[in-house]
Amino acid sequence: MDVDFKKHVLGNGLTIIAECDPSAHSAAIGYFVKTGARDEDARVMGVSHFLEHMMFKGTPKRSAEQINRDFDRIGAKNNAYTSSEMTCFHATVLAEHAFGDGGANEILADMLRPALRKEDFDTEKNVILEEIAMYEDNPFWVLYERVVEEHFAGPSGANASHPLAHRVLGTKQTITDLSIEQMRDYFQRRYSADNTVVALAGRVDFDRAVEEISALCGSWQRTGASRTPGGPALQDRFLELRDEKVNRAYLITLSPAPGSGDPRRYAASLAAQVLGGPDNSRLHWALIETGLAEQAEVGYEPKDGCGDMLVFCACEPGRREEIWSILEKQIGALASTLTDDDLEKIRCKAATGVTLAGERPSGRMQRLGRQWTYLGAYTTLEDELRAINAVSVQDVREVLRAYPFSPRTVGWLLPG
Repeated sequence: MDVDFKKHVLGNGLTIIAECDPSAHSAAIGYFVKTGARDEDARVMGVSHFLEHMMFKGTPKRSAEQINRDFDRIGAKNNAYTSSEMTCFHATVLAEHAFGDGGANEILADMLRPALRKEDFDTEKNVILEEIAMYEDNPFWVLYERVVEEHFAGPSGANASHPLAHRVLGTKQTITDLSIEQMRDYFQRRYSADNTVVALAGRVDFDRAVEEISALCGSWQRTGASRTPGGPALQDRFLELRDEKVNRAYLITLSPAPGSGDPRRYAASLAAQVLGGPDNSRLHWALIETGLAEQAEVGYEPKDGCGDMLVFCACEPGRREEIWSILEKQIGALASTLTDDDLEKIRCKAATGVTLAGERPSGRMQRLGRQWTYLGAYTTLEDELRAINAVSVQDVREVLRAYPFSPRTVGWLLPG
Protein backbone atom coordinates (compact mmCIF):
# COMPACT_ATOMS: atom_id res chain seq x y z
CA MET A 1 0.00 0.00 0.00
CA ASP A 2 1.32 3.41 -0.95
CA VAL A 3 1.72 5.18 2.39
CA ASP A 4 4.44 7.49 3.65
CA PHE A 5 5.71 7.08 7.23
CA LYS A 6 6.67 10.28 9.06
CA LYS A 7 7.86 11.03 12.58
CA HIS A 8 8.51 14.14 14.66
CA VAL A 9 9.39 14.55 18.35
CA LEU A 10 8.49 17.79 20.13
CA GLY A 11 10.93 19.44 22.49
CA ASN A 12 9.00 18.12 25.49
CA GLY A 13 9.31 14.52 24.28
CA LEU A 14 5.85 14.01 22.79
CA THR A 15 6.18 11.77 19.72
CA ILE A 16 4.08 12.26 16.57
CA ILE A 17 4.03 9.47 13.98
CA ALA A 18 1.96 9.05 10.84
CA GLU A 19 1.21 6.87 7.87
CA CYS A 20 0.10 9.44 5.30
CA ASP A 21 -2.08 8.24 2.44
CA PRO A 22 -3.18 11.02 0.05
CA SER A 23 -5.68 8.68 -1.62
CA ALA A 24 -7.67 8.10 1.60
CA HIS A 25 -10.92 9.92 2.28
CA SER A 26 -10.68 9.84 6.07
CA ALA A 27 -8.12 10.53 8.77
CA ALA A 28 -7.63 8.76 12.09
CA ILE A 29 -6.01 10.25 15.18
CA GLY A 30 -5.04 8.44 18.38
CA TYR A 31 -3.39 9.69 21.57
CA PHE A 32 -1.64 6.70 23.18
CA VAL A 33 -0.48 7.08 26.77
CA LYS A 34 1.87 4.39 28.06
CA THR A 35 0.05 3.86 31.32
CA GLY A 36 -2.36 1.26 32.62
CA ALA A 37 -3.14 -1.00 35.55
CA ARG A 38 0.44 -2.31 35.79
CA ASP A 39 1.70 1.24 36.40
CA GLU A 40 -0.55 1.84 39.39
CA ASP A 41 0.19 1.52 43.07
CA ALA A 42 -2.00 -1.23 44.52
CA ARG A 43 -3.79 1.34 46.70
CA VAL A 44 -5.07 3.25 43.64
CA MET A 45 -5.83 0.22 41.46
CA GLY A 46 -8.24 1.23 38.72
CA VAL A 47 -7.19 4.89 38.54
CA SER A 48 -6.04 4.62 34.88
CA HIS A 49 -9.45 3.36 33.76
CA PHE A 50 -11.20 5.90 36.02
CA LEU A 51 -9.12 8.66 34.39
CA GLU A 52 -10.23 7.48 30.95
CA HIS A 53 -13.80 8.22 32.04
CA MET A 54 -12.82 11.59 33.48
CA MET A 55 -11.37 12.75 30.14
CA PHE A 56 -14.94 12.86 28.83
CA LYS A 57 -16.26 14.85 31.82
CA GLY A 58 -15.01 18.22 30.67
CA THR A 59 -12.01 20.52 30.42
CA PRO A 60 -11.40 24.15 31.37
CA LYS A 61 -12.59 24.94 27.83
CA ARG A 62 -15.42 22.43 27.28
CA SER A 63 -18.15 20.79 29.34
CA ALA A 64 -18.92 17.08 28.96
CA GLU A 65 -21.90 17.99 26.79
CA GLN A 66 -19.76 20.22 24.58
CA ILE A 67 -17.23 17.44 24.02
CA ASN A 68 -20.01 15.15 22.80
CA ARG A 69 -21.61 17.87 20.68
CA ASP A 70 -18.30 18.85 19.09
CA PHE A 71 -17.52 15.25 18.12
CA ASP A 72 -21.06 14.84 16.74
CA ARG A 73 -20.81 18.09 14.78
CA ILE A 74 -17.87 16.77 12.73
CA GLY A 75 -19.31 13.25 12.40
CA ALA A 76 -16.51 11.66 14.40
CA LYS A 77 -16.32 8.00 15.24
CA ASN A 78 -14.54 8.31 18.57
CA ASN A 79 -13.87 6.24 21.66
CA ALA A 80 -11.26 5.33 24.28
CA TYR A 81 -9.97 2.24 26.07
CA THR A 82 -7.70 1.27 28.94
CA SER A 83 -5.68 -1.92 29.27
CA SER A 84 -3.09 -3.21 31.68
CA GLU A 85 -0.41 -1.35 29.73
CA MET A 86 -1.82 1.63 27.82
CA THR A 87 -4.69 4.07 27.49
CA CYS A 88 -5.85 5.33 24.11
CA PHE A 89 -8.18 8.15 23.00
CA HIS A 90 -9.02 8.12 19.31
CA ALA A 91 -11.25 9.53 16.58
CA THR A 92 -11.78 8.92 12.89
CA VAL A 93 -13.34 11.61 10.69
CA LEU A 94 -13.52 12.79 7.10
CA ALA A 95 -10.11 14.27 6.35
CA GLU A 96 -11.37 17.86 6.25
CA HIS A 97 -12.50 17.60 9.88
CA ALA A 98 -9.25 16.22 11.31
CA PHE A 99 -7.41 19.47 12.04
CA GLY A 100 -8.16 23.10 12.75
CA ASP A 101 -10.15 24.71 15.55
CA GLY A 102 -12.95 22.33 16.48
CA GLY A 103 -11.37 19.48 14.51
CA ALA A 104 -10.92 15.99 15.90
CA ASN A 105 -7.30 16.57 16.90
CA GLU A 106 -8.08 19.79 18.75
CA ILE A 107 -10.91 18.12 20.69
CA LEU A 108 -8.72 15.14 21.64
CA ALA A 109 -5.82 17.34 22.73
CA ASP A 110 -8.20 19.42 24.86
CA MET A 111 -9.68 16.27 26.45
CA LEU A 112 -6.20 15.06 27.41
CA ARG A 113 -5.97 17.99 29.83
CA PRO A 114 -9.20 17.48 31.80
CA ALA A 115 -10.58 19.70 34.52
CA LEU A 116 -10.73 16.81 37.03
CA ARG A 117 -13.42 18.53 39.07
CA LYS A 118 -14.31 16.87 42.36
CA GLU A 119 -18.05 16.94 41.66
CA ASP A 120 -17.49 15.07 38.39
CA PHE A 121 -15.15 12.65 40.15
CA ASP A 122 -17.76 11.87 42.83
CA THR A 123 -20.48 11.27 40.23
CA GLU A 124 -18.32 9.12 37.97
CA LYS A 125 -17.15 6.99 40.89
CA ASN A 126 -20.66 5.54 41.07
CA VAL A 127 -20.52 4.77 37.34
CA ILE A 128 -17.25 2.86 37.82
CA LEU A 129 -18.68 0.91 40.75
CA GLU A 130 -21.69 -0.05 38.61
CA GLU A 131 -19.34 -1.18 35.84
CA ILE A 132 -17.45 -3.40 38.31
CA ALA A 133 -20.77 -4.87 39.49
CA MET A 134 -21.76 -5.57 35.88
CA TYR A 135 -18.55 -7.52 35.23
CA GLU A 136 -19.15 -9.52 38.42
CA ASP A 137 -22.12 -11.08 36.58
CA ASN A 138 -19.83 -12.33 33.79
CA PRO A 139 -18.40 -15.77 34.69
CA PHE A 140 -15.45 -15.48 32.31
CA TRP A 141 -14.46 -12.09 33.72
CA VAL A 142 -14.78 -13.22 37.34
CA LEU A 143 -12.55 -16.23 36.71
CA TYR A 144 -10.10 -14.34 34.49
CA GLU A 145 -9.41 -11.64 37.08
CA ARG A 146 -8.80 -14.21 39.80
CA VAL A 147 -6.51 -16.30 37.58
CA VAL A 148 -4.49 -13.21 36.64
CA GLU A 149 -4.15 -12.26 40.30
CA GLU A 150 -2.96 -15.74 41.18
CA HIS A 151 -0.68 -16.04 38.14
CA PHE A 152 1.20 -12.82 38.85
CA ALA A 153 1.23 -13.15 42.62
CA GLY A 154 4.99 -13.72 42.50
CA PRO A 155 6.95 -16.39 44.36
CA SER A 156 5.42 -17.93 47.45
CA GLY A 157 6.19 -15.79 50.44
CA ALA A 158 6.49 -12.56 48.43
CA ASN A 159 5.22 -9.49 50.27
CA ALA A 160 3.25 -8.12 47.31
CA SER A 161 1.94 -9.21 43.93
CA HIS A 162 3.48 -7.99 40.69
CA PRO A 163 1.59 -5.01 39.17
CA LEU A 164 0.52 -7.22 36.26
CA ALA A 165 -1.86 -8.79 38.78
CA HIS A 166 -3.80 -5.53 39.03
CA ARG A 167 -7.38 -5.38 37.80
CA VAL A 168 -7.94 -2.78 35.08
CA LEU A 169 -11.24 -1.66 36.65
CA GLY A 170 -9.84 -1.84 40.16
CA THR A 171 -11.86 -3.30 43.01
CA LYS A 172 -14.88 -1.93 44.83
CA GLN A 173 -12.58 -1.12 47.74
CA THR A 174 -9.85 0.68 45.80
CA ILE A 175 -12.36 2.73 43.79
CA THR A 176 -14.37 3.61 46.89
CA ASP A 177 -11.22 4.69 48.73
CA LEU A 178 -9.70 6.60 45.78
CA SER A 179 -9.49 10.37 46.27
CA ILE A 180 -9.43 13.14 43.69
CA GLU A 181 -6.00 14.18 45.00
CA GLN A 182 -4.61 10.70 44.29
CA MET A 183 -6.05 10.83 40.78
CA ARG A 184 -4.58 14.26 40.09
CA ASP A 185 -1.18 13.10 41.31
CA TYR A 186 -1.28 10.02 39.07
CA PHE A 187 -2.34 12.16 36.12
CA GLN A 188 0.53 14.59 36.62
CA ARG A 189 3.10 11.79 36.75
CA ARG A 190 1.86 9.48 34.00
CA TYR A 191 0.01 11.68 31.47
CA SER A 192 3.18 13.51 30.50
CA ALA A 193 4.40 14.58 27.08
CA ASP A 194 7.27 12.09 27.03
CA ASN A 195 4.88 9.24 27.89
CA THR A 196 2.48 10.02 25.01
CA VAL A 197 2.45 9.05 21.34
CA VAL A 198 0.15 10.70 18.79
CA ALA A 199 -0.52 8.34 15.87
CA LEU A 200 -2.07 9.60 12.63
CA ALA A 201 -3.19 7.72 9.54
CA GLY A 202 -5.05 8.44 6.32
CA ARG A 203 -5.22 11.72 4.43
CA VAL A 204 -3.02 13.77 6.73
CA ASP A 205 -1.00 16.92 6.06
CA PHE A 206 1.85 15.99 8.39
CA ASP A 207 3.50 19.41 8.57
CA ARG A 208 0.19 21.03 9.47
CA ALA A 209 -0.48 18.29 12.02
CA VAL A 210 2.91 18.82 13.69
CA GLU A 211 2.35 22.57 13.80
CA GLU A 212 -1.08 22.17 15.40
CA ILE A 213 -0.06 19.47 17.89
CA SER A 214 2.98 21.57 18.88
CA ALA A 215 0.74 24.57 19.57
CA LEU A 216 -1.77 22.48 21.55
CA CYS A 217 0.59 20.11 23.40
CA GLY A 218 3.96 21.86 23.41
CA SER A 219 3.41 23.13 26.95
CA TRP A 220 2.76 19.65 28.37
CA GLN A 221 5.32 18.70 30.97
CA ARG A 222 8.04 16.07 30.65
CA THR A 223 8.18 13.85 33.76
CA GLY A 224 10.46 10.95 32.82
CA ALA A 225 7.64 8.46 33.44
CA SER A 226 8.97 4.93 33.07
CA ARG A 227 8.11 1.29 33.56
CA THR A 228 10.07 -1.83 34.45
CA PRO A 229 9.18 -4.37 31.73
CA GLY A 230 8.72 -8.08 32.30
CA GLY A 231 6.91 -9.98 35.02
CA PRO A 232 7.62 -11.99 38.17
CA ALA A 233 9.01 -15.49 38.51
CA LEU A 234 6.13 -17.89 37.85
CA GLN A 235 5.15 -21.26 39.27
CA ASP A 236 2.33 -23.76 38.84
CA ARG A 237 -0.78 -22.70 40.71
CA PHE A 238 -4.35 -23.96 40.98
CA LEU A 239 -7.55 -22.32 42.17
CA GLU A 240 -11.18 -23.36 42.26
CA LEU A 241 -14.08 -20.94 42.66
CA ARG A 242 -17.69 -21.82 43.44
CA ASP A 243 -20.68 -19.67 42.56
CA GLU A 244 -24.30 -20.67 43.05
CA LYS A 245 -25.34 -18.36 40.19
CA VAL A 246 -23.52 -20.38 37.50
CA ASN A 247 -24.57 -23.74 36.05
CA ARG A 248 -21.61 -24.36 33.72
CA ALA A 249 -17.98 -25.25 34.38
CA TYR A 250 -15.48 -22.61 33.26
CA LEU A 251 -11.76 -23.22 32.85
CA ILE A 252 -8.95 -20.72 32.29
CA THR A 253 -5.26 -21.52 32.16
CA LEU A 254 -2.57 -18.85 31.91
CA SER A 255 1.06 -19.57 31.00
CA PRO A 256 4.10 -17.59 29.77
CA ALA A 257 4.61 -16.60 26.14
CA PRO A 258 6.94 -14.26 24.17
CA GLY A 259 6.70 -10.53 24.85
CA SER A 260 5.73 -7.74 22.47
CA GLY A 261 9.32 -7.14 21.32
CA ASP A 262 10.23 -10.80 20.87
CA PRO A 263 10.52 -11.90 17.20
CA ARG A 264 9.00 -15.24 18.27
CA ARG A 265 5.68 -13.49 18.81
CA TYR A 266 4.57 -14.37 15.27
CA ALA A 267 5.20 -18.07 15.85
CA ALA A 268 3.40 -17.89 19.21
CA SER A 269 0.40 -16.23 17.60
CA LEU A 270 0.16 -18.91 14.91
CA ALA A 271 0.53 -21.66 17.54
CA ALA A 272 -2.41 -20.21 19.48
CA GLN A 273 -4.53 -20.08 16.34
CA VAL A 274 -3.74 -23.66 15.33
CA LEU A 275 -4.57 -24.92 18.81
CA GLY A 276 -7.58 -22.79 19.70
CA GLY A 277 -8.60 -20.36 17.00
CA PRO A 278 -12.28 -20.12 15.97
CA ASP A 279 -13.89 -22.58 13.54
CA ASN A 280 -10.99 -24.74 12.37
CA SER A 281 -8.58 -25.36 15.26
CA ARG A 282 -7.55 -28.49 17.14
CA LEU A 283 -9.74 -27.68 20.13
CA HIS A 284 -12.66 -26.75 17.92
CA TRP A 285 -12.71 -30.19 16.32
CA ALA A 286 -11.89 -32.06 19.54
CA LEU A 287 -14.31 -30.23 21.86
CA ILE A 288 -16.84 -28.05 20.03
CA GLU A 289 -17.74 -30.23 17.04
CA THR A 290 -17.99 -33.28 19.29
CA GLY A 291 -20.45 -31.50 21.58
CA LEU A 292 -18.22 -31.85 24.65
CA ALA A 293 -17.79 -28.10 25.20
CA GLU A 294 -19.65 -24.99 24.15
CA GLN A 295 -16.51 -22.83 24.08
CA ALA A 296 -12.85 -23.73 23.60
CA GLU A 297 -10.40 -21.01 22.67
CA VAL A 298 -6.73 -20.11 22.95
CA GLY A 299 -5.47 -16.53 22.93
CA TYR A 300 -1.96 -15.09 22.81
CA GLU A 301 -1.35 -11.66 24.34
CA PRO A 302 2.11 -10.11 24.06
CA LYS A 303 2.96 -7.67 26.83
CA ASP A 304 5.82 -5.33 27.68
CA GLY A 305 8.71 -7.71 28.35
CA CYS A 306 6.58 -10.86 28.69
CA GLY A 307 3.45 -12.45 27.30
CA ASP A 308 0.48 -14.69 28.12
CA MET A 309 -1.01 -17.78 26.52
CA LEU A 310 -4.61 -18.15 27.69
CA VAL A 311 -6.81 -21.23 27.28
CA PHE A 312 -10.55 -20.93 27.96
CA CYS A 313 -13.21 -23.66 27.98
CA ALA A 314 -16.85 -23.80 29.06
CA CYS A 315 -18.71 -27.09 29.47
CA GLU A 316 -21.12 -29.18 31.51
CA PRO A 317 -19.69 -29.59 35.05
CA GLY A 318 -19.87 -33.38 34.73
CA ARG A 319 -17.50 -33.30 31.76
CA ARG A 320 -14.80 -31.38 33.58
CA GLU A 321 -12.32 -34.25 33.83
CA GLU A 322 -12.91 -35.38 30.26
CA ILE A 323 -12.37 -31.85 28.94
CA TRP A 324 -9.15 -31.52 30.92
CA SER A 325 -7.83 -34.84 29.61
CA ILE A 326 -8.49 -33.87 25.97
CA LEU A 327 -7.04 -30.41 26.49
CA GLU A 328 -3.83 -31.83 27.92
CA LYS A 329 -3.58 -34.32 25.06
CA GLN A 330 -4.04 -31.62 22.40
CA ILE A 331 -1.46 -29.32 23.98
CA GLY A 332 1.04 -32.13 24.38
CA ALA A 333 0.65 -33.29 20.77
CA LEU A 334 0.68 -29.87 19.11
CA ALA A 335 4.39 -29.62 18.36
CA SER A 336 4.82 -33.16 17.03
CA THR A 337 1.66 -33.17 14.88
CA LEU A 338 1.95 -29.67 13.42
CA THR A 339 2.07 -29.57 9.61
CA ASP A 340 2.82 -27.04 6.89
CA ASP A 341 -0.84 -27.21 5.88
CA ASP A 342 -1.89 -26.18 9.43
CA LEU A 343 0.31 -23.10 9.23
CA GLU A 344 -0.67 -22.19 5.68
CA LYS A 345 -4.36 -21.97 6.59
CA ILE A 346 -3.64 -19.87 9.66
CA ARG A 347 -1.14 -17.64 7.84
CA CYS A 348 -3.75 -16.83 5.21
CA LYS A 349 -6.29 -15.88 7.90
CA ALA A 350 -3.74 -13.79 9.79
CA ALA A 351 -2.62 -12.02 6.63
CA THR A 352 -6.23 -11.30 5.68
CA GLY A 353 -6.93 -9.82 9.11
CA VAL A 354 -3.83 -7.64 9.08
CA THR A 355 -4.50 -6.47 5.53
CA LEU A 356 -8.17 -5.66 6.13
CA ALA A 357 -7.26 -3.58 9.18
CA GLY A 358 -4.56 -1.89 7.13
CA GLU A 359 -7.02 -0.80 4.46
CA ARG A 360 -8.73 1.53 6.92
CA PRO A 361 -6.98 4.57 8.41
CA SER A 362 -8.51 3.71 11.80
CA GLY A 363 -6.90 0.25 11.72
CA ARG A 364 -3.55 1.66 10.62
CA MET A 365 -3.65 4.27 13.37
CA GLN A 366 -4.27 1.61 16.04
CA ARG A 367 -1.53 -0.65 14.73
CA LEU A 368 0.90 2.26 14.45
CA GLY A 369 0.16 3.69 17.90
CA ARG A 370 0.32 0.39 19.77
CA GLN A 371 3.47 -0.67 17.94
CA TRP A 372 5.33 2.54 18.75
CA THR A 373 4.10 2.63 22.35
CA TYR A 374 5.43 -0.89 22.92
CA LEU A 375 8.56 -0.90 20.77
CA GLY A 376 9.49 2.70 19.94
CA ALA A 377 10.04 1.51 16.36
CA TYR A 378 8.17 1.29 13.07
CA THR A 379 7.51 -1.80 10.99
CA THR A 380 5.64 -1.53 7.72
CA LEU A 381 2.52 -3.57 7.14
CA GLU A 382 4.33 -5.35 4.33
CA ASP A 383 7.22 -6.29 6.64
CA GLU A 384 4.76 -7.63 9.19
CA LEU A 385 3.04 -9.76 6.55
CA ARG A 386 6.43 -11.09 5.46
CA ALA A 387 7.25 -11.99 9.06
CA ILE A 388 3.96 -13.89 9.40
CA ASN A 389 4.49 -15.72 6.11
CA ALA A 390 8.07 -16.61 7.06
CA VAL A 391 7.05 -18.60 10.18
CA SER A 392 7.90 -22.26 9.67
CA VAL A 393 6.82 -25.44 11.41
CA GLN A 394 10.25 -25.50 13.04
CA ASP A 395 9.76 -21.94 14.34
CA VAL A 396 6.50 -22.93 16.03
CA ARG A 397 8.04 -26.07 17.49
CA GLU A 398 10.92 -24.04 18.91
CA VAL A 399 8.60 -21.53 20.54
CA LEU A 400 6.54 -24.39 22.02
CA ARG A 401 9.73 -25.88 23.47
CA ALA A 402 10.66 -22.52 24.99
CA TYR A 403 7.10 -21.87 26.22
CA PRO A 404 5.50 -25.32 26.79
CA PHE A 405 2.28 -24.00 28.38
CA SER A 406 4.03 -24.11 31.76
CA PRO A 407 4.45 -23.04 34.44
CA ARG A 408 0.76 -22.29 34.42
CA THR A 409 -2.08 -21.16 36.59
CA VAL A 410 -5.19 -23.32 36.28
CA GLY A 411 -8.50 -21.89 37.43
CA TRP A 412 -11.97 -23.47 37.54
CA LEU A 413 -15.27 -21.73 38.20
CA LEU A 414 -17.94 -24.28 39.15
CA PRO A 415 -21.56 -24.26 40.35
CA GLY A 416 -21.90 -23.59 44.06
